[in-house]
Amino acid sequence: MATDTANKPPAPDSGSQQFGTEGIAPMTRPSRITRVLMGIVAWAERLNLRYSRVGNPPVYDNATFPWVADIEREWHLIRHELDAVLERQSELPSFQDISADVKTISTDSRWKTFFLTGYGLKSEQNIAACPQTWRIVQKIPGLKTAMFSIFEPGKHLPPHRGPYNGVLRLHLGLIVPEPRDKLAIRVDDQVLHWEEGKALVFDDAYKHEAWNHTDRTRVVLFVDFVKPLRFPASLINWLLLNVAVFTPFIREGLDNHKAWEKRFYTEAEALRNKGH
Repeated sequence: MATDTANKPPAPDSGSQQFGTEGIAPMTRPSRITRVLMGIVAWAERLNLRYSRVGNPPVYDNATFPWVADIEREWHLIRHELDAVLERQSELPSFQDISADVKTISTDSRWKTFFLTGYGLKSEQNIAACPQTWRIVQKIPGLKTAMFSIFEPGKHLPPHRGPYNGVLRLHLGLIVPEPRDKLAIRVDDQVLHWEEGKALVFDDAYKHEAWNHTDRTRVVLFVDFVKPLRFPASLINWLLLNVAVFTPFIREGLDNHKAWEKRFYTEAEALRNKGH
């Protein structure tokens, strides 16, 4: 595991996740339906802590998830496809251009993304551009989101927590520039460092922040997957994650991504035609 606490036992379950981030406006909408849903989410989060099959540490030992080793083993194939994507890095969307709610933590253009899937909604053209990456992430049980997360030089995400603890997050290091002390992610009270070809699994429902103070771009494969839970939390979690696709958060992101995708691939086709 790519952390400063490698070879140490995993942190004990604290069960002390905060249900909000101080100083950052909540990602809420005025819709009555959305307010009701957020109330249910708050209840479900407490249930998820109680019925977790894998405990509730901020950062996990990779051995908890045997499939992680399979992802790491083929990382170079993902890196090869990423290199092709980055040939048009300046044209990739900033995260908040796809998901407007990210503006609560990021408003500049230094956090770019390349989505493959998000909560059941696929980018077929992006997947076609990265077939090996798509094949590899299919090994992840309960896959919900897969994308390249691109931190350009100077990017710093402030401390925040994710919207829901029914999923866990994996970062697979793909491009990790030096120096090490200028590039890191802090999860709860642990400062962690990415390594190329190595995975980091953590619970983004703990307060976390990340920064790239080097002069080069950092890229990780960013994955959210369903947290292993016991019944009845597993059922409630399944229902919430499948309802999420119908919420404004996800629908707006899908519309924004489709608009970007159309521009991006139309321009690519025009360039190919011009070259013939």
